[in-house]
Amino acid sequence: MPSITIDGTTLDVAEGATILDAAQQAGIRIPTLCFLRERSAVASCRVCVVDVEGLDQPVPSCATPVQDGMAVRTSTPRIEAYRRVALELIIADHGLDSTNYCFSCDKNGACELQALCREYGVLESPFEAAQKREPVLDSNPFLSYDPNLCIRCQRCVGACNDAARNHTLRTGKRGMRTLIEAPFDEGWRATDCESCGNCAQACPTGALTEKRRAAYRSWETERVRTTCPHCGVGCQLDLVVKDGAIVDAEAAPGPSNRGLLCVKGRSASFDFVDSPDRIRTPLVKNRETGEFEPVTWDEALDLVARRFTELIDAHGGESLAAFACSRSTNEDIYLFQKMARTALQTNNVDCCARV
Repeated sequence: MPSITIDGTTLDVAEGATILDAAQQAGIRIPTLCFLRERSAVASCRVCVVDVEGLDQPVPSCATPVQDGMAVRTSTPRIEAYRRVALELIIADHGLDSTNYCFSCDKNGACELQALCREYGVLESPFEAAQKREPVLDSNPFLSYDPNLCIRCQRCVGACNDAARNHTLRTGKRGMRTLIEAPFDEGWRATDCESCGNCAQACPTGALTEKRRAAYRSWETERVRTTCPHCGVGCQLDLVVKDGAIVDAEAAPGPSNRGLLCVKGRSASFDFVDSPDRIRTPLVKNRETGEFEPVTWDEALDLVARRFTELIDAHGGESLAAFACSRSTNEDIYLFQKMARTALQTNNVDCCARV
């Protein structure tokens, strides 16, 4: 295992590990922008540069493998100046030209570029760049792409292609400039885009956003970790809660989804909670009026138990069937089928997991 010294701390790291991996292992923070683990390591932003003893120029820590005996410094006056210039160059080609106008962006307060510029005192850029406003692509009902705010870090492309395996977002070229080809214009239905939103979650700026984000700002919300209720995979997600109401969902690093969500988990897993059509109390039909009337849970459960018992006594357990919901956990499903076979005396057990 190669050995490396970072800011005076010596440690052994796995073969093939990068300087950034080693720093994180040592608990040393190196700022990053274009890097996203398992998504993108194109080293285009140059924010994560570090000094390596024996080398004339700083190197990007996210893409530089550790070599045995390396001595690295992550924070020096020269490195701080490099990072500041890198941010100034990015801001010069950013659609707002300055962090003074970030309040108008849906990602205000959750933008990684904004946070780094604040950390390094970059409010505007001394560099001039030709500003040509590109049209915003927002025909997709869930996602919006503003190319004017794109910093071409390619994290969205990595999320779409390498992680979600959809291969919908691509990089293109206009002369020497790298462009992100996002299919969110009027022809989005003809593409392979699943509107899963993993690209938007990977985006460090306000270029790619979920349209739901326009209804809140990060400092107004809190996050609650839970399991997606849509199917039995068990994806972990964070519900974004504002004033007691769920306003969004974000993928969490669970063992089954590893920071990804499908369109159902991200955009169809919580609206029913506050839906005006949601049944919030048991209803029993009045035989005289034919109308459903609210009752207590005890009354509803007593009615169901009595009717089940009458059917079993009259026709046997095989007259009943137990149909489970695919949104239930494995533990709940196990208990459900156990109840069906023992209490209801039936082997007619099925579920809707074939959706």
